[in-house]
Amino acid sequence: MAHMTSYSSPGPTVGFDLDMTLIDSRPGIRASMLALAERTGTYIDADLAITRLGPPLADELINWFPADEVPAVADLYREMYSSIAIAATLAMPGAAEAIEAVRAAGGRAVVVTAKYEPNAKLHLAHLGIDADAVIGDLWAEQKAEALREEGASVYVGDHVGDVRGARVAEALSVAVATGPCDADELRAAGADIVLGDLTEFPRWLSDYLVARA
Repeated sequence: MAHMTSYSSPGPTVGFDLDMTLIDSRPGIRASMLALAERTGTYIDADLAITRLGPPLADELINWFPADEVPAVADLYREMYSSIAIAATLAMPGAAEAIEAVRAAGGRAVVVTAKYEPNAKLHLAHLGIDADAVIGDLWAEQKAEALREEGASVYVGDHVGDVRGARVAEALSVAVATGPCDADELRAAGADIVLGDLTEFPRWLSDYLVARA
């Protein structure tokens, strides 16, 4: 049974997606995919792969490998990833400031991502982004369980899958049009708020908290 956690922070708990929300992982993922192709002798169009980030790794690998090989190839990729992708990955504009805005409001910032959790933590540590909790290996509607457990009232993501996760969790869906889904797609999926990028988030959060009060 999932454990329930209660927090007494005076501000909101805000969940954030990782890839293309807090971090621009395209250079690191591209390099990792090319290394995987070389290691396995299998062609992978790494430039195509980085245009559809968000879903689980297996959803991408199935395009290049037989289904029965995907679990082992995914393990190999994750093992290689930590030495290739972390240093190549940058923070998205406004990422650190968005986390800080939540903290300044007395809240908690949690990261809920489909990425392999140890690698998600390595990314955040490398970039100096200090989240209150990091929960990995969850995609789309699966994210709702972690968002509920953490008591998140807002979830920020770049993909229609993130919008679905927020809605199942009954959290406000704040979407940023910095990933593979444009603003129209995000709105059509049911996002409550669509921002151009995270640089707009602190101002939005301030206005939201005033209205909520």
